[in-house]
Amino acid sequence: MESLAELGYIEGAPTKAELAQVARNEGMAIKISNIANIVLFVVKLYLSISSRSLAVIASTLDSLLDLLSGFILWFTSNAMKKPNQYMYPIGKMRMQPVGIIVFASAMATLGVQILLESGQQLLSSSQSSLDHSNMNSIIGVMSSVTVVKFVLMIYCQCFKNEIVKAYAQDHFFDVITNSVGLATAILAISVSWWIDPLGAILIALYTMSNWAKTVLENVQSLVGKSAPPDYLAKLTCLVWNHHEEIKHIDTVRAYTFGFYYFVEVDIVLRGNMLLCESHDIGETLQMKLELLPEVERAFVHVDFEFTHKPEHKNTIG
Repeated sequence: MESLAELGYIEGAPTKAELAQVARNEGMAIKISNIANIVLFVVKLYLSISSRSLAVIASTLDSLLDLLSGFILWFTSNAMKKPNQYMYPIGKMRMQPVGIIVFASAMATLGVQILLESGQQLLSSSQSSLDHSNMNSIIGVMSSVTVVKFVLMIYCQCFKNEIVKAYAQDHFFDVITNSVGLATAILAISVSWWIDPLGAILIALYTMSNWAKTVLENVQSLVGKSAPPDYLAKLTCLVWNHHEEIKHIDTVRAYTFGFYYFVEVDIVLRGNMLLCESHDIGETLQMKLELLPEVERAFVHVDFEFTHKPEHKNTIG
């Protein structure tokens, strides 16, 4: 904020070439994650058929949803790269949280099915067909999958792109679910059969609870939640120091509209100021606000007094 207020630009901001390189690296991370998800799903599908472990099946369904999420995130990422100023005049950034919400809904649906199947097996006391001959294959496959997912999680966490972050979060979930699936399947073979459906229930509950939190976060980003007070204070400071002709600051709003903020600012200038002068002050302030990495759009309203009622339409809802 200080750099932007004093210099008019963000000191140390990446160049266009650096941003292009980051975009290529992010695209590579998405491709690697999608290819890994396909390979790991095929391997785990074979293991599920051969072992018939409910915990392994639950982990395999999670991998199936990885493919679904990969397609959704890939689709939204490519859609945002093709702007249409007539159909989408303010861009397509909202497609990211919408895609994640759709994926999370599918995750919850399959989680409920796993819960019902596992609960039915526990209540009916129907023992699974696990045996010791499957133990080596279960340990080998699930351990390898967990290691691969852990490496992908570390790799994707190096990026700031929200889509790549979603992949990192998904890989982290897989590390947990694969570890639980491996442990419960081995215990079911070695100790008692009921540990296997219990492990499937734990995996389903963990997956559903984590994606429920993700849904809430993305819903909040779509409904226009206000920025925290400290960020509003920094915006106010930036606006006040923008130009010496700014006499008052009537309103400073920042609210989510996707992963970024929309900012609304009302400033008060001299009543006898020329239109061209007030326009230049307002426009340069808008451009300065939109240089902030958290801000997608900024709107600056210029007025000559601040005693009137707010001009924005107020609705109760």
